[in-house]
Amino acid sequence: MADPALETARRRLPRLRVRLRELYHGSSPRAVRFRLSVIALDFVLIAFFVASPFLREYPVYLAIDYLVAFVLALDLLARALSHASLKDWIKRPAVWVDLFVLLTLLFPLWLFNLAFLRVLRLWSLFHSDFFWETVGRRYDDTRWEDVFKTVATLVTFVFVATGFVYASFAREHPGIQGYLDALYFTMTALTTTGFGDIILPGAWGKLLTIVIMVSGITLFVRLAQTLIRPYKVHFTCPSCGLMRHDPDAVHCKACGVLLNIPNDEA
Repeated sequence: MADPALETARRRLPRLRVRLRELYHGSSPRAVRFRLSVIALDFVLIAFFVASPFLREYPVYLAIDYLVAFVLALDLLARALSHASLKDWIKRPAVWVDLFVLLTLLFPLWLFNLAFLRVLRLWSLFHSDFFWETVGRRYDDTRWEDVFKTVATLVTFVFVATGFVYASFAREHPGIQGYLDALYFTMTALTTTGFGDIILPGAWGKLLTIVIMVSGITLFVRLAQTLIRPYKVHFTCPSCGLMRHDPDAVHCKACGVLLNIPNDEA
């Protein structure tokens, strides 16, 4: 005989998925307000991740850490249920980033040295359709979307590199006594300023410094290209599949097929 509680749960699950789909993907004022609340909560979580190195010494830190893990797990579960295909949802890179962040929150003592990777949540937020369809819908598929994504990538790299330097050399190198010293070194290496007052020791330190400098140059060049180069609209050519075209393009420059690019000004 089937368990009545289990049968009730099975009947309620489809209704729950429909409700979550409306909240996470709908266009009603209620759905927009809900998504704005979720995004505001995301920024609070990211602020906690950035401030974590300064809060670890406080006894309340672990309690906040597990609370954040609960909130993030609840959000991931709700997003999974709201998606039409769980298989397609789990394949997204941003989902894997969020799952890794959740893992570091659930095991903060074991994965202490990887906690700095939690700031990758900033990258996954700004590269998600969820953000651009809600907060940035006015700038979705525009130059500003590319600019904000590039800036988010640059800021994320700064904090990831800072966390890497801090986890590898803090208290083992006299120049890096705290997180602020690691951030200072990262910024001087990233901008290739190189004051020379903090130098990472050994072959590993030199290799890490080279990676930070090369990555910094690449990210700054990418940002400059995004700001200066002519903007290309995202529209897939039905013939050859080319995805970027001039805003006023009538024909695909690769195959010459006639395009029908949507234009709000038309």
